[in-house]
Parts: sequence; structure tokens; C-alpha cells
Amino acid sequence: MHEPHNALGLARALQPVQPVTLNRRRAAARAARCFVEKFPGRTLYAVKANPSPSLITLLWENGITDYDVASIAEVRLVRGLLPGAALHFMHPVKAEEAIREAYFEHGVRTFSLDTIEELEKIVRATQAADDLTLCVRIRVSSEHSKLSLASKFGVTPQESRDVLIAARQASDALGICFHVGSQAMTPSAYTQALERVRAAIVESGVTVDVVDVGGGFPSVYPGMTPPPLESYFAAIHRAFESLPVSYSSELWCEPGRALCAEYSSLIVRVEKRRGDELFINDGAYGALFDAAHVGWRFPVELLRDEASETRDMPFSFYGPTCDDMDHMAGPFMLPADVKAGDFIEIGMLGAYGCAMRTGFNGFGAGDTYEVDDEPMDTLYGDAERPRYIGNVVKL
Repeated sequence: MHEPHNALGLARALQPVQPVTLNRRRAAARAARCFVEKFPGRTLYAVKANPSPSLITLLWENGITDYDVASIAEVRLVRGLLPGAALHFMHPVKAEEAIREAYFEHGVRTFSLDTIEELEKIVRATQAADDLTLCVRIRVSSEHSKLSLASKFGVTPQESRDVLIAARQASDALGICFHVGSQAMTPSAYTQALERVRAAIVESGVTVDVVDVGGGFPSVYPGMTPPPLESYFAAIHRAFESLPVSYSSELWCEPGRALCAEYSSLIVRVEKRRGDELFINDGAYGALFDAAHVGWRFPVELLRDEASETRDMPFSFYGPTCDDMDHMAGPFMLPADVKAGDFIEIGMLGAYGCAMRTGFNGFGAGDTYEVDDEPMDTLYGDAERPRYIGNVVKL
């Protein structure tokens, strides 16, 4: 245990050459409790957003008992950590061997699909098991989300009837699922999608036991401040209650970003300045994949003992590799006098940051520390203490 300090104190004490990850258990625990206590149904954590074992077990400790797994590797990971967790294999296209192992070795009973061919694969791999929950993924719009997930998966309205009827015959419990896209900025994304669910149920005439509204629940970033999560929950609940399903039907969701975005931030060092371009020691092949490849803006803060008296100006970042694509356009607003040797904290990297890291060009992650101050921003209004007050523990 070190003396109480914050990101600034850590940068001052360590002068780290490699990027340093800061994890905030308090933030992830608060997010988990929000979903457990306020979402009107069952919450499945989407492991792909951040597969850190410490985070997965932390969510379990705070009431998340169901996990959305998208590969056999994620199945093995979560089952090894949490023998009692309920695992749901929600990738619509899976290897038959993966289905077989998930069912017979890891107790997975929930599988998603969007074609008759995938349904037949599941039936073969599970030897026509009679205890399956099969969730048919339908295609919905991503127009209200910052990242589209509307083209790769999902049965079309014209095809949904046949797939739903076939899945009903092969399942113990039938579900309908969808994904509105990542970072949905309005609750209407879900209400519009649930109208698609209504149409699919009416057209097929099947009895539906599960309605899974998927992921897409947002976090807060520069230029992206969504409504409170409670407004999403209320809109989903109203739309679900009006669906033609039985009173015993379950409502599920699969948050990833909303549960873990606030969990981590990153301390990086400026290695060079060239005008309004900063060369830093992490980038597109590290924790800043989204900043490079989809233009995501993250909150940033200059870490100095004395606050800069210069105005903020927009900067772009270059990462440490020798690849031109290792570029984060931003803009990232920092004091105009930032220079080589300065340290910067980049916030809200708990979602997809560590998950997308590679060792390309010999650059990789540095040390990780656990802190208990507040994240750089929050969508959860009951933050218990000011930012930059807390302890830090090296992991």
C-alpha cells in the first residue's frame, strides 16, 4: 500500500516509461449495482467489453450472475473463474465444436442464432437436447447509436417467421434478441427495436419466453452525454410490458460498455511534440484502438504539480509504433504548453481498452494499479467522493 495519492501522484512518484493502467473497483461496483437494482430484468455482462478476471469477479461480487460469452475462450475463462455463473453463448455464428464443448463441459444452455443452418448446428452439437434456451437474433436499426451493429448479424423481417417457428420447436425456452449498436444515445433506440420484436411475434405466432434487448447502453464521453440510464430502463420496461408475451416471460439485457467504461484509465507520457501533434507511448495497437479506428474521443487531463495557466487547444495523438495508422485524431483538449516529458491521464478506457491491446512492434501494456478515487467522468450520479482522493495499490 502506498501513501494516498492520485494519477498525478502516481506519475510523479514513478515517472513511468511504459503506460500505466489505473483500475477503479468502486466505479465498476457502482455500475453493477445500478443494473442489478434498477434494470427490470436479468443483466448479462458482455465479457468482450473487458475480459479482465478481476473485473469479472468484481461484477459477480456486486450481483451480476449472468455472463454473455461470445467464444469458447470466453466460456472457459468465466467458467474457470465463476463455477456458479450462468453463461449465455450469444454469438450468432459458432463452431460446432465450440457449441458441443460449451454444452457438455461447461453447462451452457443458452445459444443465439439467426439462421436455420445455425439452429441445425446447435441441435446436432447438443444431440437434440431438450433443455435449450434458443434466442433468435433479429436485425434492428443502429441509427441512434454511435457504432453500428446492424449489418453483420440478425434475421431480416422477411426471414424471421420461419426461423422463429423452427427454433420454437427445438427449444425448451424461446427468446428473441437484438442489438441496437454501441453507445445508444436515446431510449427510443430500444423502443423502436421492441416494435420489431412485436411484429416478429405477431407474424410467427410463437410463444416467446425471453426478450433480450442486448447491449448498447451508453457511457459518457466528450461530446457524448446521454440521458440517465434510468430513462432507458423505464422505456424498455414500458415497451416490454406491452408485448404479446406471457406474464412469465423474462426480460434480459447485455451491457458491456456501461458496466466497465469507468473502470479504467491510462497514464501516458508525451515523447515528442510537433505542433498540435503529440507522440505518446500508447496508441492504436494498445488501449486506444477506438480512438484511432472509430474516432472515439476520450477525456484527457494533463498531470502536472502546478496547473497550466495557458488555454486549452486541440491536439491529435500518435502512438509509439512506426505505423502511420497509429494515429488518434481527437481532438483532445489539453493546455497549449504541453511538452515532451509531460504525463497525461486518458479516461473512460475500461470498455474495449485492455481487450484490444496487442504487442505489435514490441510495445505493450505497463503496470496496473488499483485506485479508489473517482473516474474522470460518470453516468452514475451517486459518486461518493471527489476525484483524486484515495489510495493506490499495485496489481
